[in-house]
Amino acid sequence: MSAADTTTTAKAPPPRPAPPPPAPRRPRARRTPATAGAPWLLLAPCLLVLLLVMGYPLIRLVTLSFQKFGQSQLWGFQPAESVGFDNFAGVLGDGEFWTVVLRTTVFATGCVILTMGVGMLIALLLQRVSGWVRTLVHIALVASWGMPVIVATTVFKWLFDTDYGILNALLSELPGVDLVGHNWFASGPQGLAVIMLLVVWGAVPFVVITLGAGLTQVPRELEEAARLDGAGSWGVLRYVTLPVLKPVLVMLTTLSVIWDMGVFPQVFVMRGGHPEPEFQILTTYSYDRAFVVNDYGQGSAIALITVLLLLGVVAVYMRQMLKIGEVE
Repeated sequence: MSAADTTTTAKAPPPRPAPPPPAPRRPRARRTPATAGAPWLLLAPCLLVLLLVMGYPLIRLVTLSFQKFGQSQLWGFQPAESVGFDNFAGVLGDGEFWTVVLRTTVFATGCVILTMGVGMLIALLLQRVSGWVRTLVHIALVASWGMPVIVATTVFKWLFDTDYGILNALLSELPGVDLVGHNWFASGPQGLAVIMLLVVWGAVPFVVITLGAGLTQVPRELEEAARLDGAGSWGVLRYVTLPVLKPVLVMLTTLSVIWDMGVFPQVFVMRGGHPEPEFQILTTYSYDRAFVVNDYGQGSAIALITVLLLLGVVAVYMRQMLKIGEVE
């Protein structure tokens, strides 16, 4: 027997399947000057309205913040005098201003936390009730949301009135509670807490309706899968519902911060047009400095500093939204 017969014949490997053909690339639509300018053309009416409504007041605000402008300049007896950054130096060097900033920050933070917490709770509860109950609650929310701020503030003034307030009478019916004749506005913290409830009451409907719409986009199969894996109600909320709602929550939180930092009529009307020092927040403080003290330059400087603070909030919001877009 030859050596060739003793060698084992090697089996040839099976042929590999041919790779699938690459998907055909869709040709990119060439952007002509007409299509490139279409978005700007559609945005032009809105941008024009914003420029007319906000452009001139903002420019005037910036101009006044660098000028000495009082009653004499307002009536034309003296020309406006440029003072550079003196108005900002006077504001930033005033201890009362930083007290107002701290008070405004605490007030807005409390409003945002209560608004988002109560709004989320109501939105989740509405998912577990029947359809007609949900409809009635939404009607009540829209009705309260549509109430003018001045009317709502007047109602709250009556509810918390010292002599005729119904809240004092109801709370006094509890065992060991005597609030007859109690003045809720005798101290700043109590009064601001009442105003905080007013702000939250007016903001909760928008949060509930928006979160209710967002909850309809949470995939039910993900919730069921989480429950099958042993997650309870808190686990489903934390690991399924909240991540899906994150863009909506970021948007609502940012809007709430901006709105609550800019609260004015609630404080102004609640205190009869003359907020005491312990009730001053940035908006009323700027108003008093401009129209009560008649120092329009410093009032404009305070307003401009407030705008810059709110722009910082908007920058944080845009950064969070860009991060969410990158993850998705």
